Amino acid sequence: MKKNDKIRIKDIAVMAGVSEGTVDRVLHNRGEVSQKSREAVEKVLHEIDYSPNILARSLASRKQYRFICIIPSHNPGDYWQSVDSGFDQASKEFSHYHVDVEKRYFNQYDQHSFTAVSNTVLEDTPDAVFIAPIFRQETIRLTDELHKRNIPFSFIDSLIEEVPFLTYYGQHSSQSGYIGAKLLADSLPFNSKMLVIRLKRKGESYSNQTESRYQGFVKYLNEQKNSYKLISVELTDDNEEANRLILHHTFENHPDLKAAITFNSKVFRLAKFFTAINRQDVLLLGYDLLQENIDYMKKGAISYLIAQRPEKQAYFTVRDMCNELIFHKEVQKINYMPIDILMKENIEYYMDFRD
Repeated sequence: MKKNDKIRIKDIAVMAGVSEGTVDRVLHNRGEVSQKSREAVEKVLHEIDYSPNILARSLASRKQYRFICIIPSHNPGDYWQSVDSGFDQASKEFSHYHVDVEKRYFNQYDQHSFTAVSNTVLEDTPDAVFIAPIFRQETIRLTDELHKRNIPFSFIDSLIEEVPFLTYYGQHSSQSGYIGAKLLADSLPFNSKMLVIRLKRKGESYSNQTESRYQGFVKYLNEQKNSYKLISVELTDDNEEANRLILHHTFENHPDLKAAITFNSKVFRLAKFFTAINRQDVLLLGYDLLQENIDYMKKGAISYLIAQRPEKQAYFTVRDMCNELIFHKEVQKINYMPIDILMKENIEYYMDFRD
C-alpha cells in the first residue's frame, strides 16, 4: 500500500466492513484474523493502492448525500428501536463522507400512514431511500416512483423481489417460518393442535414479513402430510380486551392445544396471557429479542425465539449504499442474516455476544 496520510485505519475498516482492530492485525500480521475478514481488508488495501484516494476524492467533491429511512414508529425496547440504533451507528461512522441519514416514521398498523410518509420522502428528493416494506402494494407504488426518478433504494427486514432494489439485509422470511414449524413439530406428537395467531392491520390484512413467515410455516407442515391440526385466530394491535376474549374463547373450544406461534415480535403478550390462565404447558414460539420476550423466555413462558440481528441489518444497508454511490464498489444484492434460534438454556450466552 502506498503511504497516504489521508487514509486512516478507521476508513479501511469501514470500507472492509470489519473492526479497526482487525485492520491493525492484518496490517501488522499479528493476532488471529478470520480468512474472510483478512480477504476483505486485503481487497480494500489493493484498491487503495491502485485507485485514486477515495476518501480525498469524496471530501474534495463536497457533495452532500441525503439518505432517508422509512421505518415504523416504536417505543423503547421495541424491535424497531434496534433497527433505529443501527442506522444511528452508520450515520455516525459515515458522516465524514458527507452522508446524512434521516429517519421518517410510520404507523406499522396503518397503511395510510405509510403512504403519507412515502409522499413526503418523494417530495424531498433524497439521494437514496431505505425501506421497511411492511405494506407490500404501497411499497411497490413507492419504489416504482423512486425507480422513475433514478433514486436507489434498499430493503430492510423483509423483501419484495420483483422491484429493482439495490440491496436487502434481513432474514429469509419464509425459511424462518419453515424452521419455526419444524421446531414445534419436532417437539410434539403427531396430530397435535397448534394455535396460529396472526395480526390484522388497517388497509392490508398482514405485513409482508409476517405473511412470508406464515407461508414458510404452512409449507413445512404440509410436507408432513398435515399431521398437525392448525387453529387460526386473528388479533389486533389496538384492542387488548377483544384479543383476550378471543383467546379465552379459543382455549375453551380447544383445551387440548399443545403449541402456539405468532409471526411478529409481540409474543410476550401471548406469554402473559398463557401465564394468567396457567397454560405454561403450551409450547410458545415467536420472533425477535425484545426485552419483554427475553424476560418471559427466562421464566419459561416462551419456548423458542427466532432472532435476526436488526442493528447489523441497518448498518450494513447504509454501508452498502455508500459503497455504491461514493466508493463505486460492487455490492451483493441479497444478504440473508443468520436465523438465530434461542431457548431458555442458551439465551444468556447469546445476549453476551450477539453484537
